[in-house]
Amino acid sequence: MTAQTETPDTVTAVYQVSGMSCGHCEGSVSAEISELPGVSAVKAVASTGEVTVVSAAPLDDEAVRAAVDEAGFELVGRA
Repeated sequence: MTAQTETPDTVTAVYQVSGMSCGHCEGSVSAEISELPGVSAVKAVASTGEVTVVSAAPLDDEAVRAAVDEAGFELVGRA
């Protein structure tokens, strides 16, 4: 059950993050994940806990987990 879409130039993955409750939370998670190599876009939605990440290649789940942890939240898994 992987929510990951690949096109010739990008990979889009959707992750489930717990603990986000506001726009500041969304910004914190987005900022940390945006720093990962190859990431071109991040959209976090606090109301659903979903974080959509567009990157040049598939991301290492542990790298995403570390970025979410750094922001102060918990990566539950892929949506």
